[in-house]
Amino acid sequence: MTISRTTAPPERRAPEDIEAVAVRHPGRWIAVAVIAVLAAMFIHLLATSSVLHWDVIGQIFTYRTVLAGLGRTLALTVLAMAIGLVGGNLLAVMRLSTNPVLSGISRLYIWVFRGTPVLVQLFFWNFLGALVPTVGLGIPFGPTFVTWNYNDLVGLFTAAALALGLNEAAYLAEIVRAGITSVDEGQTEAAHALGLTQGQTLRRVVLPQAMRVIVPPAGNETVSMLKTTSLVSAIALEDLTRAGQDIASRTLHQIPALVAISLWYLLLTSVLSVGQYYIERYYARGTSRMLPDTPWQKVRHNLLALKRATATGGAG
Repeated sequence: MTISRTTAPPERRAPEDIEAVAVRHPGRWIAVAVIAVLAAMFIHLLATSSVLHWDVIGQIFTYRTVLAGLGRTLALTVLAMAIGLVGGNLLAVMRLSTNPVLSGISRLYIWVFRGTPVLVQLFFWNFLGALVPTVGLGIPFGPTFVTWNYNDLVGLFTAAALALGLNEAAYLAEIVRAGITSVDEGQTEAAHALGLTQGQTLRRVVLPQAMRVIVPPAGNETVSMLKTTSLVSAIALEDLTRAGQDIASRTLHQIPALVAISLWYLLLTSVLSVGQYYIERYYARGTSRMLPDTPWQKVRHNLLALKRATATGGAG
């Protein structure tokens, strides 16, 4: 007779705690230290430089001619972007047209205006009176009823607005075209099935969805246009940059004048960037369930969290 011997199950031990060791990143701390040193050197330079003359910068910042040039810069930016938006939308629709003539004209326009520097186009519109001394209305190759002198009709400001706006239209045309083609073709087919015309489909179905793709690069173009207007100083138009140059040539305070107008450009581009952020947020509503908090909402949430933590600590 055999006797079976039962073996006791092995004793189970509690798992030992894992001692996690954080990965060290010495390169990050070295980079932070280098940046901190460079920032401290830059701040020291700004505070101790004998060339800056912060009092002079403050005077130039609010000088009468500078403010007048600032107004022209803003007006040029608005007019150029308005011309660019209207022309860009028209060129984009023509580029996507099945009509080969319309598509070919759009391609030719974009090729010419994107292929030549905007400064050259500024000079071209300014000196076009040498090629076309008079502008008239009448019958083609027939009698002319009304004529105007080109230089009287197209002044410096008008020439600058036309050059900047027509150049911008070529770039915005490609941005709008990319936005339109990003919308699924099924959306257009469904709109046509519901009886919408081509124009109604574009306005009510395609463009609202394409704006999510169009707004970011169009906003960047607006910021870029604000700075590109400084090129009009080359044709002696008194914009913000030209006003700073005139003050620098009269007073020999070149660096303070440059710093003053640079501060104006930084201020204006910051305002445009904030506006672009909220416009992008508006058109992103249909792409995500939860929109990210705005900077103000983040600050408010952090203040509420700090208030709760302080109240909890005081109660404890």
